[in-house]
Amino acid sequence: GEMATRGRPNVLITGTPGTGKTSTAEMLAANLNLRHIDVSRFAKENNFLEEYDEVYDTHVLEEDGLLDAMELILAPGGVVVDYHCSEMFPERWFDLVVVLRTDNTILYDRLSKRDYSARKIKENVECEIMQVALDEAQESYKEDIVLELPSHTLEDILTNVERITTFINNFR
Repeated sequence: GEMATRGRPNVLITGTPGTGKTSTAEMLAANLNLRHIDVSRFAKENNFLEEYDEVYDTHVLEEDGLLDAMELILAPGGVVVDYHCSEMFPERWFDLVVVLRTDNTILYDRLSKRDYSARKIKENVECEIMQVALDEAQESYKEDIVLELPSHTLEDILTNVERITTFINNFR
């Protein structure tokens, strides 16, 4: 189980849907030649989805299988993971946990462009207002590895990618 031998860090990028996690993770992975796991897509492609939850309008993950599969990929290091939840992953997996934050109005506009119901948009904007993703990350990981970054514009995303790139390049 211990993953202290990894040569390159693993980074988790989390935040409310619409905060720019996937864009940030894709750029980072491309810049540094890291593996990118979009957990929602990975779960779907590898059949780790259980039933569709009508109430929350989302798929329920088959967590045990998913985490076992991810463990093997993350063990060597050099992986960027992107997901809106952070508490389900073992703490030892990540060297940096980035929480992206987006202005409510901008977030609302971004989510409106997706195929989300009005209710799902409202719930996500409320989650952002109440800092749910930030609180979850701060409760699940050591304070000094949780980094909260603004993600309102493309310029923010590029700046964030630069900051995270510096962290990865300085990782020992």
